[in-house]
Amino acid sequence: MISLVSRGSRSGRSKLKGILRPFLPLQISWIMRSDLGTLTGAEMGGSPISLAGDALLSGYYVNELIINLLHRHDPQPELFSLYEATITQLNSSALISATLRRFEIEALALLGYALNLHHDTQTGGELTAEVTYQYHVDQGPVAADGYDDSMTFLGSELQAIARYEFSNPETLNNAARLLRSIISWHLNGKELKSRRVFKEMRIASERAG
Repeated sequence: MISLVSRGSRSGRSKLKGILRPFLPLQISWIMRSDLGTLTGAEMGGSPISLAGDALLSGYYVNELIINLLHRHDPQPELFSLYEATITQLNSSALISATLRRFEIEALALLGYALNLHHDTQTGGELTAEVTYQYHVDQGPVAADGYDDSMTFLGSELQAIARYEFSNPETLNNAARLLRSIISWHLNGKELKSRRVFKEMRIASERAG
């Protein structure tokens, strides 16, 4: 990931006017004399994707998550391919939450933060469907005495997440609460702006209802 500034791109004479917009694939050139480079050229590298509504907010969330998790000057071609596929799916599918959960899981794995959804961290044995586990972000699942907080799951629930069984609303909800805590941990508790917007919109919707 690199950071670039585009000088004069809003000018009416700029060749970049109208090209620098979200979710438009680009072929770009730049010069880099410090951590902040300068964009020197950009051409369309594919068809623009026009997201709207929840899909648009979700696209901004994906962008923000990548920016906050990636290190500068760290090439991630596989992550870009995942990103491209995710944005395309957000544009063509109504299953927005399922698309986001899958992106989060696969992105974390590509960045070296893969979830352990298969083995008990303490024993090394495979998860047992009927056993309750406490999921520790820095370790993984450990057998627990009870089902007492947001990071407690049955083995069967973690196994369903691993299989991406997101057509099941219960699995989708479990994945959301698991990933929310894991991502927050990796971001050192920083709240993403897109998440805050989602939360405010949900509260407004509940009040209106």
